Amino acid sequence: MGRAVGIDFGTTNSVICALEGGEPVVIPNQRGERLTPSVVAFGEEGELLVGTAAKNQSVINCERTFRSIKRKLGENFKVNIDGREYAAAQIAAIIIGRLKESAEEFLGEPITEAIITVPAYFNDSQRQAVKLAGELAGLEVKRLINEPTAAALAFGMPRNQEGTILVFDLGGGTFDVSVLDISGTVYEALATRGNNKLGGDDFDARVVHHIVSDFYQKHRIDLREDPMAMQKARDAAESAKKELSESASASIHVPFISADREGPKHLQMTLTRQKFEELVADYLDEIDGLVSAALEDAGMSLRDIGAVALVGGSSRIPAVRRRLEEKFGNKLIRSSNPDESVAVGACIQAGVMSGGVKGLVLVDITPLTLGIETDNDVFVPIIERNSCIPTTRGRVFTTVTDGQTSVEVHVLQGERAQASRNFSLGRFTLEGIPPAPRGVPRIDVVFDIDVNGIAHVRAQNEETGEHREIRIEAGNAVDEEDIRKMALDAAAHKDEDELFIARNRLLRQARALLSRINEKAEREGLESLNDNPEIEELVDYIKSALGGGDIHQLKTAVETMSVYLNELAAV
Repeated sequence: MGRAVGIDFGTTNSVICALEGGEPVVIPNQRGERLTPSVVAFGEEGELLVGTAAKNQSVINCERTFRSIKRKLGENFKVNIDGREYAAAQIAAIIIGRLKESAEEFLGEPITEAIITVPAYFNDSQRQAVKLAGELAGLEVKRLINEPTAAALAFGMPRNQEGTILVFDLGGGTFDVSVLDISGTVYEALATRGNNKLGGDDFDARVVHHIVSDFYQKHRIDLREDPMAMQKARDAAESAKKELSESASASIHVPFISADREGPKHLQMTLTRQKFEELVADYLDEIDGLVSAALEDAGMSLRDIGAVALVGGSSRIPAVRRRLEEKFGNKLIRSSNPDESVAVGACIQAGVMSGGVKGLVLVDITPLTLGIETDNDVFVPIIERNSCIPTTRGRVFTTVTDGQTSVEVHVLQGERAQASRNFSLGRFTLEGIPPAPRGVPRIDVVFDIDVNGIAHVRAQNEETGEHREIRIEAGNAVDEEDIRKMALDAAAHKDEDELFIARNRLLRQARALLSRINEKAEREGLESLNDNPEIEELVDYIKSALGGGDIHQLKTAVETMSVYLNELAAV
């Protein structure tokens, strides 16, 4: 690898960092700014604006200006500008490309390779989209690393930090919390939780709603019907939020935001810190819950955490810090530049891969469980959440019907026992299985997750060597809002899932017993089960149990049938 470059592609701002003299240096853009707003605008004359220039004209060109494009990565987002279609990855590539240009100008040499960070809770399709964006910008993306893990590198190395730390990363569009163990030069992620749709943007949205509602009550004008007015409201909300980090109240004043028959209307109101905290109270509660969940996943208590590293611009919010202080006391590590920590960590990892940084080992994890669907809507995990990556794991499966010559491999992501409650990432069919009784063929299904957290799945027939495989592509989007609920859903429906698993186990046993009965009838030359009234009665009972939802009846049927068949075998 050539020059070590790390990139934090953020929802609100993006940062690029390079090693200079063995030390990470944040590279300013052409305007001298260390943070480049993640905003792209297409001018009416076809000019392309990026960063502050794009942000400054967003009010008058709001429909051709794109903010928070990171939230669209991995989705089927497309926009038509002047007859050309742009996907989210292409717009992201414009921002990354501008960072690349700034670095080349600053360093005086070409930049061809980079480490790019992603939220820990990004799924496969989102990671693929980030990688694609980097490649479209003319970079070879050597590795994707999770943002909290990158931040841990930035905090740990200069402080010679050891022990267990919690990285709290609240940015403009995403929230991640990770527990990591630092031992010398080994950084090992233990657990992670997050929400890809929780950040400063969402706090702003609550303030915007408050502004719009207040304005409507005063003037009976709905600002939501005017895109330009809404952009002004969003800018005012963002400014007020930042002001409230330093002051107890913020004045919101936007002249000429709208007009009616009586003339122009001005937006004028005061937002107190107390009111702001009321508006976002449920977000603060969710953040608190995710922190607790990450600790539980890691098997840690509050006492086990040696330090809490605050990352992301939204970690400056007083209510956020206050809640963390109530939880962890004086363990908070405050950085003067929390917006830059992730890029610095990416740069350090780039240095590791180029040889500029010696001895450091980074062990990252996958945030969500991957597996496949089997008979009766059962989800079988192959790689559990919080597993270290890269990793390769597999299981052997078989057919469910006699003479079956093909199997469909349905790849899923989630935490529920029922396959239909999880999310489909892709599917493929393995054909050419020699006809055989059910349960005889052996199908090896292997999941491979690379260092970027991107999954590859392979299925192979042991007898013939026939195989098929799939790489989870960026188009296999999983809805972010549902992903953030997966872990919470799994906990809330734990009893239901356990019941589902137990019922399916009994169903398999019951069907196996029915098969044994049929085999016995054939061996004894019975033309029909009716030839044996006792068997007929038991069969009717077990079929009734199979068709019903009563797990206790099913259990009783299985036990009764098992005892009866064992008695017959002993005769």
